[in-house]
Amino acid sequence: MKQQMVKDETGKRKQHFLFLLPFVLCLLTLVTGCVQYDVGVNFESQTRGEIVQHIKLGERLTSFSSEILGDWLDSVELRVRSLDGKTKRLSEGEILVRIPFNNGAELEEKFNQFYNPVPTKKSRVATPLETDLPKFESHLKVKQNNLLLVLRNRLSLELDLRSISLLSANGNLIVSPGGLLELDFSLNTPWGAESIQTVPGAIAPEISDQGKQLVWKLKPGEINYLEAVFWVPSPVGIGAVIIALFVLAGIGLKYQLLPAMGIGHKTQKIPQT
Repeated sequence: MKQQMVKDETGKRKQHFLFLLPFVLCLLTLVTGCVQYDVGVNFESQTRGEIVQHIKLGERLTSFSSEILGDWLDSVELRVRSLDGKTKRLSEGEILVRIPFNNGAELEEKFNQFYNPVPTKKSRVATPLETDLPKFESHLKVKQNNLLLVLRNRLSLELDLRSISLLSANGNLIVSPGGLLELDFSLNTPWGAESIQTVPGAIAPEISDQGKQLVWKLKPGEINYLEAVFWVPSPVGIGAVIIALFVLAGIGLKYQLLPAMGIGHKTQKIPQT
Protein backbone atom coordinates (compact mmCIF):
# COMPACT_ATOMS: atom_id res chain seq x y z
CA MET A 1 0.00 0.00 0.00
CA LYS A 2 2.77 2.39 0.93
CA GLN A 3 4.69 1.52 -2.21
CA GLN A 4 1.60 2.27 -4.29
CA MET A 5 1.19 5.67 -2.59
CA VAL A 6 4.84 6.50 -3.20
CA LYS A 7 4.47 5.59 -6.88
CA ASP A 8 1.35 7.76 -7.18
CA GLU A 9 3.11 10.73 -5.58
CA THR A 10 6.14 10.24 -7.83
CA GLY A 11 3.90 10.07 -10.87
CA LYS A 12 2.12 13.28 -9.87
CA ARG A 13 5.45 15.06 -9.42
CA LYS A 14 6.59 13.90 -12.85
CA GLN A 15 3.34 15.08 -14.41
CA HIS A 16 3.66 18.41 -12.58
CA PHE A 17 7.24 18.84 -13.82
CA LEU A 18 6.31 17.90 -17.38
CA PHE A 19 3.47 20.39 -17.23
CA LEU A 20 5.87 23.19 -16.16
CA LEU A 21 8.69 22.18 -18.49
CA PRO A 22 7.49 24.17 -21.55
CA PHE A 23 7.03 27.23 -19.33
CA VAL A 24 10.53 26.84 -17.86
CA LEU A 25 12.10 26.40 -21.30
CA CYS A 26 10.22 29.45 -22.54
CA LEU A 27 11.53 31.53 -19.65
CA LEU A 28 15.07 30.31 -20.18
CA THR A 29 14.83 31.27 -23.84
CA LEU A 30 13.29 34.68 -23.27
CA VAL A 31 15.39 35.96 -20.39
CA THR A 32 18.83 34.80 -21.51
CA GLY A 33 21.11 37.84 -21.76
CA CYS A 34 18.30 40.34 -21.21
CA VAL A 35 20.25 43.23 -19.72
CA GLN A 36 23.94 44.13 -19.75
CA TYR A 37 24.67 46.72 -17.08
CA ASP A 38 28.15 48.16 -16.53
CA VAL A 39 28.62 50.67 -13.71
CA GLY A 40 31.84 52.60 -13.16
CA VAL A 41 33.08 55.19 -10.67
CA ASN A 42 35.89 57.38 -12.02
CA PHE A 43 37.89 59.45 -9.53
CA GLU A 44 39.97 62.08 -11.33
CA SER A 45 40.91 64.19 -8.30
CA GLN A 46 39.73 65.21 -4.86
CA THR A 47 37.07 67.51 -6.31
CA ARG A 48 36.21 65.85 -9.61
CA GLY A 49 34.78 62.55 -10.75
CA GLU A 50 31.82 60.89 -12.45
CA ILE A 51 29.55 57.88 -12.33
CA VAL A 52 29.46 56.13 -15.71
CA GLN A 53 26.75 53.62 -16.59
CA HIS A 54 26.44 51.64 -19.79
CA ILE A 55 23.05 49.98 -20.18
CA LYS A 56 22.43 47.60 -23.08
CA LEU A 57 19.19 45.70 -23.56
CA GLY A 58 19.23 42.36 -25.33
CA GLU A 59 17.59 41.81 -28.70
CA ARG A 60 14.59 40.11 -27.09
CA LEU A 61 13.88 43.16 -24.97
CA THR A 62 14.37 45.59 -27.84
CA SER A 63 11.79 43.60 -29.78
CA PHE A 64 9.14 44.98 -27.41
CA SER A 65 6.99 47.89 -28.43
CA SER A 66 9.18 50.84 -29.39
CA GLU A 67 6.81 53.08 -27.42
CA ILE A 68 7.35 51.09 -24.20
CA LEU A 69 11.10 50.99 -24.75
CA GLY A 70 11.18 54.72 -25.46
CA ASP A 71 9.23 55.45 -22.28
CA TRP A 72 11.72 53.43 -20.24
CA LEU A 73 14.74 55.19 -21.74
CA ASP A 74 13.00 58.53 -21.16
CA SER A 75 12.54 57.61 -17.50
CA VAL A 76 16.27 56.87 -17.19
CA GLU A 77 17.14 60.21 -18.78
CA LEU A 78 14.73 62.03 -16.47
CA ARG A 79 16.32 60.47 -13.39
CA VAL A 80 19.80 61.32 -14.66
CA ARG A 81 18.89 64.96 -15.34
CA SER A 82 17.60 65.29 -11.79
CA LEU A 83 21.16 64.44 -10.66
CA ASP A 84 22.78 66.95 -13.09
CA GLY A 85 23.94 64.13 -15.34
CA LYS A 86 23.86 63.53 -19.10
CA THR A 87 22.75 60.63 -21.27
CA LYS A 88 23.66 59.51 -24.76
CA ARG A 89 21.64 56.98 -26.72
CA LEU A 90 24.06 54.73 -28.62
CA SER A 91 21.34 52.65 -30.26
CA GLU A 92 17.68 51.73 -29.86
CA GLY A 93 18.31 49.70 -26.72
CA GLU A 94 21.67 51.08 -25.57
CA ILE A 95 22.35 54.14 -23.45
CA LEU A 96 25.40 55.75 -21.83
CA VAL A 97 24.95 57.70 -18.60
CA ARG A 98 27.39 60.15 -16.99
CA ILE A 99 26.69 61.71 -13.58
CA PRO A 100 29.35 64.09 -12.17
CA PHE A 101 30.26 64.45 -8.51
CA ASN A 102 32.56 66.83 -6.64
CA ASN A 103 33.48 64.79 -3.57
CA GLY A 104 32.89 61.49 -1.82
CA ALA A 105 29.77 62.66 -0.01
CA GLU A 106 28.16 63.75 -3.28
CA LEU A 107 29.14 60.47 -4.95
CA GLU A 108 27.47 58.54 -2.14
CA GLU A 109 24.33 60.67 -2.29
CA LYS A 110 23.89 60.57 -6.08
CA PHE A 111 24.68 56.87 -6.46
CA ASN A 112 22.22 55.80 -3.78
CA GLN A 113 19.58 58.23 -5.01
CA PHE A 114 19.82 56.91 -8.57
CA TYR A 115 19.45 53.25 -7.61
CA ASN A 116 17.09 53.76 -4.68
CA PRO A 117 14.87 56.70 -5.67
CA VAL A 118 12.53 57.98 -3.00
CA PRO A 119 8.94 58.06 -4.34
CA THR A 120 7.06 61.33 -4.04
CA LYS A 121 3.50 62.42 -4.66
CA LYS A 122 4.56 63.77 -8.06
CA SER A 123 6.31 60.55 -9.06
CA ARG A 124 5.27 59.30 -12.46
CA VAL A 125 3.67 55.91 -13.07
CA ALA A 126 6.21 53.20 -13.89
CA THR A 127 6.22 51.91 -17.45
CA PRO A 128 5.45 48.22 -18.15
CA LEU A 129 9.09 47.59 -19.06
CA GLU A 130 10.29 49.09 -15.79
CA THR A 131 7.89 46.83 -13.93
CA ASP A 132 9.09 43.72 -15.77
CA LEU A 133 12.83 44.40 -15.49
CA PRO A 134 14.60 42.87 -12.46
CA LYS A 135 14.94 45.14 -9.44
CA PHE A 136 17.88 45.31 -7.06
CA GLU A 137 18.88 47.34 -4.04
CA SER A 138 22.26 48.97 -3.56
CA HIS A 139 24.04 50.95 -0.89
CA LEU A 140 27.30 52.78 -1.58
CA LYS A 141 29.38 54.28 1.22
CA VAL A 142 32.48 56.48 0.87
CA LYS A 143 34.65 57.42 3.85
CA GLN A 144 37.33 60.06 3.26
CA ASN A 145 40.27 61.13 5.42
CA ASN A 146 42.18 64.27 4.47
CA LEU A 147 45.91 63.87 5.14
CA LEU A 148 46.86 67.34 3.80
CA LEU A 149 48.65 66.33 0.58
CA VAL A 150 46.50 63.28 -0.19
CA LEU A 151 42.97 62.08 0.44
CA ARG A 152 42.42 58.52 1.63
CA ASN A 153 39.18 57.02 0.35
CA ARG A 154 37.46 53.87 1.50
CA LEU A 155 34.65 52.81 -0.81
CA SER A 156 32.23 49.99 -0.01
CA LEU A 157 29.25 48.75 -2.00
CA GLU A 158 26.54 46.30 -0.99
CA LEU A 159 24.32 45.15 -3.85
CA ASP A 160 21.35 42.84 -3.29
CA LEU A 161 20.62 40.92 -6.49
CA ARG A 162 18.52 38.16 -4.93
CA SER A 163 15.32 39.46 -6.52
CA ILE A 164 16.69 38.64 -9.96
CA SER A 165 16.58 34.87 -9.52
CA LEU A 166 13.37 32.99 -10.26
CA LEU A 167 12.52 30.34 -7.67
CA SER A 168 9.86 27.68 -7.46
CA ALA A 169 7.45 27.34 -4.55
CA ASN A 170 9.79 24.93 -2.71
CA GLY A 171 12.79 27.26 -3.17
CA ASN A 172 14.48 25.42 -6.04
CA LEU A 173 16.14 27.54 -8.72
CA ILE A 174 14.09 27.58 -11.94
CA VAL A 175 15.92 30.21 -13.99
CA SER A 176 19.62 30.89 -13.67
CA PRO A 177 19.95 34.53 -12.53
CA GLY A 178 23.12 34.89 -14.56
CA GLY A 179 20.97 34.80 -17.67
CA LEU A 180 18.86 37.75 -16.55
CA LEU A 181 21.56 40.32 -15.90
CA GLU A 182 25.24 40.79 -16.64
CA LEU A 183 26.51 43.35 -14.17
CA ASP A 184 30.04 44.74 -13.71
CA PHE A 185 31.24 47.40 -11.30
CA SER A 186 34.52 49.19 -12.00
CA LEU A 187 36.60 51.69 -10.05
CA ASN A 188 39.14 53.95 -11.79
CA THR A 189 41.59 56.05 -9.77
CA PRO A 190 44.63 58.19 -10.69
CA TRP A 191 47.08 56.42 -8.35
CA GLY A 192 45.57 52.95 -8.23
CA ALA A 193 43.39 51.17 -5.69
CA GLU A 194 43.60 48.14 -3.41
CA SER A 195 40.76 45.71 -2.80
CA ILE A 196 40.20 44.72 0.83
CA GLN A 197 37.99 41.99 2.24
CA THR A 198 36.61 42.83 5.68
CA VAL A 199 33.41 40.83 5.17
CA PRO A 200 33.30 37.05 4.55
CA GLY A 201 32.41 36.28 0.94
CA ALA A 202 33.49 39.66 -0.42
CA ILE A 203 34.19 39.66 -4.16
CA ALA A 204 37.75 39.91 -5.47
CA PRO A 205 38.18 42.17 -8.51
CA GLU A 206 40.14 41.90 -11.73
CA ILE A 207 43.03 44.39 -11.72
CA SER A 208 44.25 46.18 -14.84
CA ASP A 209 46.04 49.35 -15.99
CA GLN A 210 48.80 48.87 -13.38
CA GLY A 211 46.30 48.78 -10.55
CA LYS A 212 44.45 51.92 -11.58
CA GLN A 213 41.31 49.99 -12.58
CA LEU A 214 39.47 47.38 -10.52
CA VAL A 215 36.56 45.47 -12.07
CA TRP A 216 34.19 43.31 -10.02
CA LYS A 217 32.05 40.66 -11.73
CA LEU A 218 28.88 40.75 -9.66
CA LYS A 219 26.84 37.63 -8.99
CA PRO A 220 23.10 37.83 -9.77
CA GLY A 221 20.85 36.06 -7.29
CA GLU A 222 23.14 36.87 -4.35
CA ILE A 223 24.12 39.68 -2.01
CA ASN A 224 27.34 41.16 -3.37
CA TYR A 225 29.78 43.08 -1.19
CA LEU A 226 32.97 44.80 -2.31
CA GLU A 227 35.39 47.21 -0.71
CA ALA A 228 38.46 49.12 -1.82
CA VAL A 229 40.92 51.70 -0.52
CA PHE A 230 42.59 54.27 -2.74
CA TRP A 231 44.40 57.60 -2.55
CA VAL A 232 43.94 60.75 -4.61
CA PRO A 233 46.05 63.93 -4.54
CA SER A 234 44.63 66.91 -2.70
CA PRO A 235 44.99 70.11 -4.79
CA VAL A 236 43.94 72.23 -1.84
CA GLY A 237 46.56 70.69 0.44
CA ILE A 238 49.27 70.82 -2.21
CA GLY A 239 48.43 74.48 -2.94
CA ALA A 240 48.58 75.32 0.77
CA VAL A 241 52.02 73.70 1.11
CA ILE A 242 53.33 75.58 -1.94
CA ILE A 243 52.07 78.91 -0.55
CA ALA A 244 53.66 78.13 2.83
CA LEU A 245 56.98 77.34 1.15
CA PHE A 246 56.89 80.64 -0.76
CA VAL A 247 56.18 82.54 2.48
CA LEU A 248 59.08 80.81 4.27
CA ALA A 249 61.38 81.46 1.33
CA GLY A 250 60.41 85.14 1.37
CA ILE A 251 61.09 85.40 5.10
CA GLY A 252 64.47 83.73 4.73
CA LEU A 253 65.37 85.94 1.80
CA LYS A 254 64.45 89.12 3.64
CA TYR A 255 65.97 88.46 7.03
CA GLN A 256 68.91 86.12 6.30
CA LEU A 257 70.15 86.01 2.72
CA LEU A 258 69.85 89.71 1.80
CA PRO A 259 71.42 91.03 5.03
CA ALA A 260 74.30 88.56 4.60
CA MET A 261 74.89 90.00 1.13
CA GLY A 262 74.71 93.55 2.48
CA ILE A 263 71.56 94.27 0.56
CA GLY A 264 68.74 96.06 2.26
CA HIS A 265 70.79 96.63 5.42
CA LYS A 266 71.07 100.22 6.54
CA THR A 267 73.75 101.32 9.02
CA GLN A 268 72.22 103.20 11.88
CA LYS A 269 74.02 106.49 12.56
CA ILE A 270 74.70 107.35 16.19
CA PRO A 271 74.05 111.04 16.84
CA GLN A 272 77.00 113.01 18.27
CA THR A 273 76.52 114.83 21.56
